[in-house]
Amino acid sequence: MSTKQKTTKASGSSTGLYKADSVKDVAESLGITNLPEAVASALASDVEYRVHQVIEEASRFMRHARRNTLTTSDIDRALRVLNIEPLYGHSAYTTAVFRRALPYPQLASAGPVYFVEDEEIDFERVLREEKLVLPPSVRWTAHWLAVEGVQPLIPENPPAVPRDDPSLTAPGTSASDKRASQQAALVKQVLSRELQLYYARLTTSILPSGSGTVDPTKRTAALASLRHDAGLQPLLPYLVRWVGEGTVNVLHNGTQDDASGRTLEVLLDVIAALLENTTLFIEPYLHQILPPVLSVLLHSSLPPMHSTHLRTSAASALARILTQYSATYPSLAPRIMKTLLLALLAPDRGPGTRLGALRGLIGVGKEAVRKGILDAGGAKALGAEPGVAGAVFEALAVLHPPSEHPVPLDLEDLDDAQIAERLREILGDFFADRLVSDANWARGVLEES
Repeated sequence: MSTKQKTTKASGSSTGLYKADSVKDVAESLGITNLPEAVASALASDVEYRVHQVIEEASRFMRHARRNTLTTSDIDRALRVLNIEPLYGHSAYTTAVFRRALPYPQLASAGPVYFVEDEEIDFERVLREEKLVLPPSVRWTAHWLAVEGVQPLIPENPPAVPRDDPSLTAPGTSASDKRASQQAALVKQVLSRELQLYYARLTTSILPSGSGTVDPTKRTAALASLRHDAGLQPLLPYLVRWVGEGTVNVLHNGTQDDASGRTLEVLLDVIAALLENTTLFIEPYLHQILPPVLSVLLHSSLPPMHSTHLRTSAASALARILTQYSATYPSLAPRIMKTLLLALLAPDRGPGTRLGALRGLIGVGKEAVRKGILDAGGAKALGAEPGVAGAVFEALAVLHPPSEHPVPLDLEDLDDAQIAERLREILGDFFADRLVSDANWARGVLEES
C-alpha cells in the first residue's frame, strides 16, 4: 500500500459529523488530559453511531404518527426503546427557537454556532398583571349523613324537606294535600323524568286520588310491577313513605267504612309486593316499613268487614320480614316479640289489639306462640274474652294440631288428672276445659311448654 493511500485512510477515519476534538473537549471538562488521538477517534465514531441509531428509531415513531417533523417526544420514545435514560427538560409543546451566533474571526474552522435565546421577562409587567388563583386539587372528606336518624344541615347533605307550617297553608288546603305536594316536589327534584312519570302512574293506579274510580286491571299490573321489576331502587324510599303516610291517614281518621278497609288492604299488598321483590335492598327502610304493618296489626278498631283479612295480611308481612332479616339483625325478633307481648298482656288493651297480637304471634311462628301463650301466660290472662278465644285456639293448634277424632282425658286416671291440672295452671280453666276433651291435643300442647 502506498504512502498516499495510508494518508487518505487516516484522514478518512477522522471524517464524520462528530469530531474527535469534541471528544477531547468533553474529556478536558471532566478532568481527563492528554487523551490519545486513537481513543478520541474511536469514541467519536461510537457517539456518531449511537446518534444515528437514536434518530433512526425516532424516525419510525414519526412515520407511524404520520408526521413529517421529528419532535422531542419521538426522541424520548426512541431512548426508551433502546433502554437509555430519556432527556429531561424538553417537551414537544415548547419548541425551542435557535439563533445563529456571529462567526469568530479567531476560530474560523469552528463553523457556525447556534444557540437558544433566553426569554426576557419584564418584572413590572408581571407585577401589574392580575394574579390567577389556582383551583384546589381533587380531594375527599368525610361527613355525617345522619346522626341518630337526624340529618345535619351541612352543605354536603341534601336540603331538608320543610315541615308543615299552618300559617303557610292556603285556605281550603288540607295538611295531607300539602304533604303530598311536598313529596311530589321532592320526587321531582331527585328522580329522573321517567321515574317521576312511573311514580305518578303507579300511585294513581293503586290508589286513585280524589273520587277516581279503581281499575282492577291497572292495580294488578301495578302490584305485579312492584313485585318483579328490577329498576325500582331509586323509588323505594318514596314508595315506603307513601305507604306509611297513607296508613296513618286512614287510621287517624277512624272511619269504619268499606273504602278505608280496602285502602288498608291495598297498602299492605304494596308492602308485600316490595318484600317479594328480590332485586330491592329493603334493609335501610325496615324502620319505616314496620310501623304501618304493626299499626294495622295492633289497631283496636279496624273496619269490621276487613279486620280479619287485614290482621292476617299484616301478620304475614311481619313473618316475612322476620324470616328474611332476623339473621342480619339479631335484635329485630326480640323487639317485635316484646311489642306483641305488651299488646297481648297489657290490661288496658282492647279486644282488637289483643286479637292482632295473637295474629302476629301466629304469623311469626311456633316459637313465638309458645313464648306468648304458654311461657308468658297469655292464654290464662285472656280467659274467655269475647272475640279473642277463637284466635287462642288457633294459636294452640299451631303448637300441636287437634285430633280428627278426639278422645277425652280420663280424669279418674292419675296421669290424666295431672295433665288436666297442669293445663289449668298454664292455660286457665276456660281453655283447659276445652283441651281436656282431646287427650292427644292436650298432651301435645304440654310437650311444647
